Amino acid sequence: MQLGMIGLGRMGNGMTDRLREHGHDVKTYDPKVESRTASSLDELKTQLDTPRAFWMMVPAGEITEAVFQDLLKLGEKGDAIVDGGNSNFRDSQRRHVEAAERGIDFVDAGVSGGIWGLEVGFCLMVGGGEQSVKRLEPIFKALAPEDGYAHVGASGAGHFTKMVHNGIEYGLMQAYAEGFEIVEHSEFDVDLHQLSGIWRYGSVVRSWLLELLHTAFEEHGNKLDDIAPWVEDSGEGRWTIAEAIAENVPAPVISAALFARFSSRDEINFAAKVSAALRNQFGGHAIKAMAQAEAHSDDPPSH
Repeated sequence: MQLGMIGLGRMGNGMTDRLREHGHDVKTYDPKVESRTASSLDELKTQLDTPRAFWMMVPAGEITEAVFQDLLKLGEKGDAIVDGGNSNFRDSQRRHVEAAERGIDFVDAGVSGGIWGLEVGFCLMVGGGEQSVKRLEPIFKALAPEDGYAHVGASGAGHFTKMVHNGIEYGLMQAYAEGFEIVEHSEFDVDLHQLSGIWRYGSVVRSWLLELLHTAFEEHGNKLDDIAPWVEDSGEGRWTIAEAIAENVPAPVISAALFARFSSRDEINFAAKVSAALRNQFGGHAIKAMAQAEAHSDDPPSH
């Protein structure tokens, strides 16, 4: 199948390579990448046969909105736009309506897999109309590992479930972070690299995140000395909590994990180092070096 990939960052590049490995014809556009096949969205359009399929893999918010509006102007009846970024599901519902008014399909795809997706596949949670999703399924199935893709519901459902997925991720990471901080502060001289290693086998807390933490200790040492205790949040945790409040659903663990990220920007703690290391391991998210943190220690928190 043919696809126009817009955005060749950490995720978009890996997704493009995986699709090509599975025999799909992927044309690409990213103003910051020289290896693109097109130098503009207009040129990308000319490289695709009708009905076209465009995949946006760009940062959520203003950039996604700008690209979406450009595609609405360029697209023709029968074309499809997929948003694979971490957009708010309410925005995706609105975009579905706007696209439908022009006869263009809009599909929201929650994508998880980070920088490891090329190798092991990307988990895909897809929202949209039945026919729209069915037409694009060869792409979804090529990107995902076996049993790692599902059409989860109507427009917005893909980004809604990815939002909750990331909220859960906040809680899991924080539990590991706090646990290893307790061990690190204890009277016992425990080798954290060794401990995270043995917990990968037979333990009820074993997981892929724990495997990544083991790798982080291997790369940065037991004290994670070169990692600043500064943990960003990209929005999904806040949105998950807002929905929990709107639905009268208690979410104390996810809420506490989000607030812990806020506090990481004001105080030095080992748990924040663990969380920062994990975000770098699974998603390639930038970590602040200790020197950077010290240079910005007087800056107001960035929320």
